[in-house]
Amino acid sequence: MNPIELKYTKEHDYALVEGNIVTLGITDHAQESLGDVVFVELPEEGAGVVSGKSYGTVESVKAVSDIVAAISGKVVAVNTQVLDTPELLNSDPYGEGWLIKLEADDLSSLESMMTAVEYETFLASEEH
Repeated sequence: MNPIELKYTKEHDYALVEGNIVTLGITDHAQESLGDVVFVELPEEGAGVVSGKSYGTVESVKAVSDIVAAISGKVVAVNTQVLDTPELLNSDPYGEGWLIKLEADDLSSLESMMTAVEYETFLASEEH
């Protein structure tokens, strides 16, 4: 199950909103699709991130995938633990496997994201 407090994208990313700070990461479905993650590239603290644009990459034994931002903002924290131990994305994508925290420019872009229930429905429709 996907945590109900998160918002989700069709690209299998999630956002946790805490005031104007938004934590971004990839979903459990995304890490399963990728397979064993071997390398993660993320922006530095202070960098700007633009909604709909790539802010990093995840490399697995299968492929290299761009990570697309669900919201625009300034990076206020980078999960350096994931850079050192990329397999955290496989073992704990919603906990220790978060990627970056942003100070959001505008939270309204999150309104187009899916709830956990909507995301589950979306996943089920993709499988058919």
